[in-house]
Amino acid sequence: MITMPSIDMAATGRNIARLRKAAGLTVKELQSLFGFATPQAIYKWQHGAAMPTIDNLIALAMIFEVSMEDIIVLNVNARARKCA
Repeated sequence: MITMPSIDMAATGRNIARLRKAAGLTVKELQSLFGFATPQAIYKWQHGAAMPTIDNLIALAMIFEVSMEDIIVLNVNARARKCA
């Protein structure tokens, strides 16, 4: 059995919101940087309803000047799974 990690989407969303505020950016400014037509994706990320794509995670890390590991929060209660 190995433990498969999972992402804590709510905690990751809180990290995105915290890092955005620390960078002095509004949701609208972040929306503009990504070229999104609406801010809905940013709000979904911040509320843990959706995760940014890998490309967008890389961009967030560059914008916030942190590593992706500083954005993503792993669930410490991950389940053990049997590998075939």
